[in-house]
Amino acid sequence: MKRLAYALLLALLMAACASQPPAPVVDRTTSVGSKSPVVGVAGATYTVKRGENLYRIALERGIPYRDLAAWNGITDPATVKEGQVLRLTPPGSSDSAVAVAQPIETGAAVESRPLGAAPAATGDAVKREPKVNKEPYSDSAWDLLTRGGSASPVAAESKPETRPAGATDTGMAIGWAWPSAAKVTSAYGDRSNKGIDFAGREGEAITAAADGKVFFVGLQKGYGNLLIIGHASGFISVYAHNRKVLVGEKQIVSKGQKVAEMGKSDSESVKLHFEIRHQGKPIDPMIYLPRR
Repeated sequence: MKRLAYALLLALLMAACASQPPAPVVDRTTSVGSKSPVVGVAGATYTVKRGENLYRIALERGIPYRDLAAWNGITDPATVKEGQVLRLTPPGSSDSAVAVAQPIETGAAVESRPLGAAPAATGDAVKREPKVNKEPYSDSAWDLLTRGGSASPVAAESKPETRPAGATDTGMAIGWAWPSAAKVTSAYGDRSNKGIDFAGREGEAITAAADGKVFFVGLQKGYGNLLIIGHASGFISVYAHNRKVLVGEKQIVSKGQKVAEMGKSDSESVKLHFEIRHQGKPIDPMIYLPRR
């Protein structure tokens, strides 16, 4: 009887196990919208898309455009064409080396926006005499800066974003400082202003707003003698209309270091136009600058 009871009990247990549904299998692979870092192996290449140029590609990948040109044997950045394949690392770099890009959100279209450099303009690209009804800090002007060509017509200027999602917290951690002791005469958003303007004296000191690396120095229409400094977490600071820039591309600068002298290049008056951008989008600098 005991053997029979044990046999029946064993049969019931086996039946119960067989009736249990299989444990669900959870796919834990990275989703399309994940924030995992994008890793590129040394020697990686990039195919130029329509409307892009060497300056924009370098800007969005944190590569000084002169280096990118040298790696690809390019003497005239204007000759880069759609479909051209560019190498993004120096020739002869180790195959085992990797470069980690900033995490990005992916959606219907993916666009990489790391910290970067900006374009140099041709000799006749900047007119130092004032132009009537010009809008130097419009979306079109920035498009010219990053694309190096004709900007697409814009039906209506979009209102500048004051707090782009995800930018505020990381931006606060940088620890910004005022780039000038001069008086602020134009606030962010005034007449589609993408930054703030300081009115000062010719030659007055302009200082780096945060620690960083110089990515661009040169003349640019609408911005005059321009300086762009790259910072952590995809931030850049923009200093326009300088009389003289005192630092060079790829130079490491410290917060508070004198980097330029105030002037009126491509402007009707002596001033500093200052911008903070995150992944290319303008942010109100007053969010980050300390009280004074």
